[in-house]
Amino acid sequence: MSRAAQHVIGVDIGTQSTKAVLASAEGRIVAQASQAYQVETPKPLWAQQWPEVWLDAVEASICGVLADARVDAASVRALCITSLYGGSGIPVDATGAALYPCLIWMDRRAQAEVEWVRANVDVDRLMQITGNGVDSYYGYTKMLWLRENEPEVWRRTDQFLPPNSYVIAQLTGEVAVDHSSAGNIGGVYDLAARGWSEEALRLLGIPLSMMPPRLVESSAVVAGLRPEWATRLGLPAGTPVVAGGVDAAVATLAAGAAQPGKHVAMIGTSMCWGTIRQEVDARHGLISMPHVFRGAQDLYVFGGAITAGASVTWFRETFCQAEIAAGAAAGIDPHVLLEQHAVKLPPGSDGILFLPYLMGERSPVWDAQASGSFVGLGLHHGRPHLYRAVLEGISYALHHNMLAGARGVGTIDPRLVVVGGASHSDLWMQIIADVTGREVFTMAEDVEASLGAALLAAFGVGLIDEDQVKRGWVQPTPRATPRADAHQRYAALFEQYIALYPALKPVMRRLREIAKEVPPP
Repeated sequence: MSRAAQHVIGVDIGTQSTKAVLASAEGRIVAQASQAYQVETPKPLWAQQWPEVWLDAVEASICGVLADARVDAASVRALCITSLYGGSGIPVDATGAALYPCLIWMDRRAQAEVEWVRANVDVDRLMQITGNGVDSYYGYTKMLWLRENEPEVWRRTDQFLPPNSYVIAQLTGEVAVDHSSAGNIGGVYDLAARGWSEEALRLLGIPLSMMPPRLVESSAVVAGLRPEWATRLGLPAGTPVVAGGVDAAVATLAAGAAQPGKHVAMIGTSMCWGTIRQEVDARHGLISMPHVFRGAQDLYVFGGAITAGASVTWFRETFCQAEIAAGAAAGIDPHVLLEQHAVKLPPGSDGILFLPYLMGERSPVWDAQASGSFVGLGLHHGRPHLYRAVLEGISYALHHNMLAGARGVGTIDPRLVVVGGASHSDLWMQIIADVTGREVFTMAEDVEASLGAALLAAFGVGLIDEDQVKRGWVQPTPRATPRADAHQRYAALFEQYIALYPALKPVMRRLREIAKEVPPP
């Protein structure tokens, strides 16, 4: 078989859809497919998913790319599956059957367990071992919630499996957890030893037996496809399945972050900024795990805002009916109409600051009770001012995470690569360049975790080497250069942005308390 005829499949299980890409061994995208679904939110602060939804979507997406590509199935040398951060993971019984939905990254039900950890566990020691802090974002607090609130599920749980590990176990019959997914659980993984921490598990009261014993690199082959799944997917039995990892890290790899100091911002519904390090201090407020490439040496250290693009969508849907109607009539995206006016405004939107904490906030604030706000409003302000302020507020949140990530660990690459839906906006890319003072690069292609998964698949079975992974399959191109006068103005505004949350924090909490006191109509 010639090299030109060889292909790989990368699959990413996302929060709201699963996407697959079939690529050649040289990185040319041959076909793409996806299947959407909804997150289950049965109660406030709850966000969960049954894994069968993901398994069905993986099957449909793989079958979709094979149908569209019309390539010889025997040319597919490997497939790799990455996934969203699965929080607790899926509790499974001894047969591998799911006992309860996966409590995913956005689930914040474990607030009482967070307080229990703070009151009963040496948090400084936990941070020293794991490189991570205490928050309901982390999977280990969600595990404790299951222990306290679903005792029968806890009693029957044999292991907790991250989403990609669960799907791979179904496809191959073998259980393995990649190091990035293990580390992202938080308080149960020893970052220095690259393995489960018996000490941390003992402090938390979680049995070591619930942690799958086989830990592997993200590029490792877990096993081959079982015959029944090979038939369902239309691939040869025994096709190697590569472990994959947490999608944010995999997407970052696809965008060129393969070596220490490189960093990428992904801005879609949420915002995630990540960089590659070889050491970390959890006190800086970011999240750490082994990287999906050279994970025995390198760490992926990241932080992010819960509502980035979601803030833009909220503003558009709540306040911009005129632009939506005008855009529909003219066949124009309403964001284009908003930006036509917002681009003419000065940095700072004529004196408005926006806190994008519409669902609480993650790093480096870590406050589930934080709330959003516009500050500085006057009668002279209109929708374009507020729209620009929203873009600026998210850019400040990005800068806040970047500064935390740079603390105590030297410099990061002067270039900032931005991927995701936000990269389609020239105005937003210029604002990010001006706020951060860094030249912004973007990708001509939509670089996502599915392409990074295909890259890992090719590396895992030897189609490409380490140097080719470092070079990547797609290259960033210059998009926006910071302007000195705008950067100076934004530096002064960022100081006020940083001061705003501590000043408003008591008011945010009191407002939530008052809202709870109001009787239902």
